[in-house]
Amino acid sequence: MDVGPELSTRLVAANPGIPAGAIATAGIAALVVVLIPTVWLRLRIAITLVHELGHAVAGVLSGRRFTGFVVRGDMSGHAVTVGPARGLGRVVTTWAGYPMPALVGLLMLWGATRGYADALLFACLLTLVVVLVFVRSGGTLLTVLAAGAGVGALWWWRNDEVQLLAVVATGFVLLVGAWRHVGALVGGRRDPGSDSAVLGQLTGIPAPVWVLTFAAVLAAATWAAARLVLDLA
Repeated sequence: MDVGPELSTRLVAANPGIPAGAIATAGIAALVVVLIPTVWLRLRIAITLVHELGHAVAGVLSGRRFTGFVVRGDMSGHAVTVGPARGLGRVVTTWAGYPMPALVGLLMLWGATRGYADALLFACLLTLVVVLVFVRSGGTLLTVLAAGAGVGALWWWRNDEVQLLAVVATGFVLLVGAWRHVGALVGGRRDPGSDSAVLGQLTGIPAPVWVLTFAAVLAAATWAAARLVLDLA
């Protein structure tokens, strides 16, 4: 097999349109994942993974150096970036975690509706391969490997309809899961190490205000996703 042409074909091939029934199925699957406790307890680590990588990406874009990350099944984790202890870069890096799952979910929904599901899956696979060198725990390694294996198999042994359903469902899971993630921040006990608390310490702006900024981004992403879905109806 000639890898070059095969790779190019997989990246540029557009998916067929998304039937309304497929969107409904994906939305129901997302609700099952997020709202049923036994399912959520096993799959919520995906939200944590995107959250921590959001810190990493924002840190690098802010001029900081990303050195490693850890994710845990209880939705806790941490990403380490090296740079000034205070300043705009640290604030942006700390803030980016909670909004990132919703933004990635919106990107996946947009890509699927525009025929870029294949390219999105390939980008996700490349990202997971790159971040392997930054893994700092055995559990995190297993999580990234499992995610990479699933994404890689879905992308390589392609089935356009299955890819579309998987990408749309994942987009919905990230969007709805982002709300539950922020809800856990609001409803849980006050943690001085939480992102909102750290932002309060860095800026003097109360932690609840930062939580409201997270919610505002999630609301905007949810509204945009709803528009995408309605446009297909």
